[in-house]
Amino acid sequence: MIDQFGRDITYMRLSVTDRCNLRCRYCMPEGVELVSMKDILTYEEMLEICAAAVSLGIRTFKITGGDPLVRKGCAGFIAALKSIPGVREVTMTTNGVLLDHYMTELLAAGLDAVNISLDTLDPGRFREISGRDELDAVKKGISAALDAGIKVKINTVLQKGVNDDEWLRLAMLAEDRRLDVRFIEMMPIGFGRESEGVSNEFLRGEMLRLFPAMKEDLSVHGNGPAAYVRIPGWKGGIGFISPIHGKFCGKCNRVRVTSQGRLKPCLCFGESVNLMTILRGKEDADKRKRALEAALEQCIYHKPGQHCFEEPEKISETARMVNIGG
Repeated sequence: MIDQFGRDITYMRLSVTDRCNLRCRYCMPEGVELVSMKDILTYEEMLEICAAAVSLGIRTFKITGGDPLVRKGCAGFIAALKSIPGVREVTMTTNGVLLDHYMTELLAAGLDAVNISLDTLDPGRFREISGRDELDAVKKGISAALDAGIKVKINTVLQKGVNDDEWLRLAMLAEDRRLDVRFIEMMPIGFGRESEGVSNEFLRGEMLRLFPAMKEDLSVHGNGPAAYVRIPGWKGGIGFISPIHGKFCGKCNRVRVTSQGRLKPCLCFGESVNLMTILRGKEDADKRKRALEAALEQCIYHKPGQHCFEEPEKISETARMVNIGG
């Protein structure tokens, strides 16, 4: 579907849970209150939303959380989503802790690719950042995904004074592995407002200084806004997602649905449409689908022209990232 600015919206990020088995300080630190399960969409309700979205031209879905793998039945949900006529691709973002355990089920379900969040390769620092001692489990998850032959991307968020000295070590995961390492600038949403991130402009300059033969990579790596480079001799690529220092709103192709059924046209702003009220109303299935389609159509058409992450005082979203789905 085309929005009012001529952008073709073909991609939906769908959060299946607000639960997570890590406690990363900028996302879901200790003590965060969880939403009651009765206020979380069922898988059946999510499939209704996805079917309505497909009827409007959305073809690609990213399953997020929390961590999607902590919700029982996630692989079965992915299989059901893949079976909807018109769905082209289903991918997942996970912290990787349970990925090795579920890899066989996810492959059978038809998962096309996986993004794995990893901010450090140091066990002590991993425990400090995430609140848990799970680095080995994440490494096993990465290996399991690579062995399975699906596309793998590593998502890294650098924080000044926390892990910014590890950027090279993390980037070098792409040297001898067929995966992409992507550096994502800290978004000033939720607890992210309290952390100081690292500019990708600075990081790219440092990388070019060490690797002067580095070149732009214009090949398609996925559905998101990352800009990629290639370092000669490396098997994988390096990506930069720069919402603060590289606004990409003109090419934005996505909307988000939270685990509580909030349809969000832009991460930056608090405006959303409550799809749960439609799903849990008294209408029959046909009327629900038409109502969902109408709500999606209106929300997509009126999607804001651009975010304002570079001006935090103008951000109106007050929810935590874990409740939005990233």
